Amino acid sequence: MRRAFTRVPQQRPLSIFLFFLCVFSGCTYALAVHSHHESEALSQFTTWCPGFAALCTCLLLRIPFGTLGWGWPARRFLRLAYCLPLIYATPVYLLTWLVIRGAFSLNSFEAAMADSYGLGRSAALGTFGVALPLLFTVSVIGEAVWALGEELGWRGFLFPRLQQRFGFHGACLISGSIWAVRHYPEILWTDFDAGTNAVFALACFTVMVVALAYIMGYLRVRSGSIWPCVLLHATHNTFVQGVFDPLTAPVGWAKYITTEFGAGLAVAIVLAGTVIVSTGLPRKGFSLASTDEPRQSEGSAGIV
Repeated sequence: MRRAFTRVPQQRPLSIFLFFLCVFSGCTYALAVHSHHESEALSQFTTWCPGFAALCTCLLLRIPFGTLGWGWPARRFLRLAYCLPLIYATPVYLLTWLVIRGAFSLNSFEAAMADSYGLGRSAALGTFGVALPLLFTVSVIGEAVWALGEELGWRGFLFPRLQQRFGFHGACLISGSIWAVRHYPEILWTDFDAGTNAVFALACFTVMVVALAYIMGYLRVRSGSIWPCVLLHATHNTFVQGVFDPLTAPVGWAKYITTEFGAGLAVAIVLAGTVIVSTGLPRKGFSLASTDEPRQSEGSAGIV
């Protein structure tokens, strides 16, 4: 039987996704900007705005959820995703600790880590025997729940459809730019920053996020799955924000080199992205996006 539907124009899913993204993000940022602070609950909802936008677009246009990349990838991509933040962040922070006197703050880091488990009298044991092992495992899993919300939108929905129209590099550049710009309100008008000059922070953050989008795009294309992207997002947030930043005192030029708003991490991720992406991309014309066709109504032949 002849199909009872026509293909959805390529630009329509993108436009509707961006509309939902603006509505959801606008509501949450209005509250955050009003209070100049993002509460934990509000921050968690904010991370899921791209995912909600993707799911709503799929429901509205009857696009199968399977196009979002749920398939489980080869383990080598998960191993790479887990280790990458350690690979690109460690040299930046080590150099900062060595060059800037007083930047390495192990004692305060141990105290904070151990106290959170009631082991303040045994700071080293509490940090290296309890806190860090849990952070590298349980905390990563917990962070992945929130990273999934962003990655459903960025790499699950947006990236494949941009790639279909603009190719790999165009998709990485556009999705990375949207990803970065969406964070601008909280960087400019809330306490989500490192205390550096706003223009400098925005520039470094934008370069870092766009470069990270290239790495995410590579993982999405090569693995065919969003899960390596989710894991990389989770480990980046956990290791950079939960380990490296607390280990670094904001003395001298340290805050202009480290954190997600510093030049060091931006340069390191650009270098990492250049190396990773240059190792190989799919053939020209390859696209992750399945045909964005609506599901057939009852009585039509076939199932999309």
